[in-house]
Amino acid sequence: MALACFVTFLSLAHLLSSMPLQCELLLPQIPDNTTASKLLGKWFYIAGASQFPFHLLEMVLIDNGYLDVNPTEQEQELFINQHVTVGDKCLSNNSTYLEVSINNATLIKYAKNQRTMGKLMKSSSEEIFLIQYQMHKEKNYAGLYLYARNQNMSNTQLEEFRDHAKCLGLREEEIIYAPWQKELEATVASISHFPK
Repeated sequence: MALACFVTFLSLAHLLSSMPLQCELLLPQIPDNTTASKLLGKWFYIAGASQFPFHLLEMVLIDNGYLDVNPTEQEQELFINQHVTVGDKCLSNNSTYLEVSINNATLIKYAKNQRTMGKLMKSSSEEIFLIQYQMHKEKNYAGLYLYARNQNMSNTQLEEFRDHAKCLGLREEEIIYAPWQKELEATVASISHFPK
């Protein structure tokens, strides 16, 4: 029996070595009594990553966006109203809510007779809001969204998002940043090249 366990371990060891060490730390957030109140308010869309081509297209089209998180009559649910600007159109979607319980925080979105579920992920700062989702069509697709209290993101916060995406198996080309975020990064990069 011990030999069979050892052989099984050796056959799976290559999978463990291919996963970055920090991936072990990327877990869903375990809510406490203050989690729901900390999530209330406005969260700006910063970036998204997805393996699902249609979601990538949607992210490319977003010029600006934010979530407005509000309480409901049910203590464990938070209502999420999503606002995005695409070109000269402002679009709103109010088909999403967040269930916050002692065990987890689950985001549920209804769109076109389809229910998508996500998890609020653990992060290093209360100023960022990471949602990981899994969607099943003909196969499973992973995705990740980054929202923040303000549009000024630190390099550390952006790196944390990229690490989460990498751990989910999302490639760099599957990450789409809000257009203003790309402009901000280009400005910071050009300023850092000026001689002092």
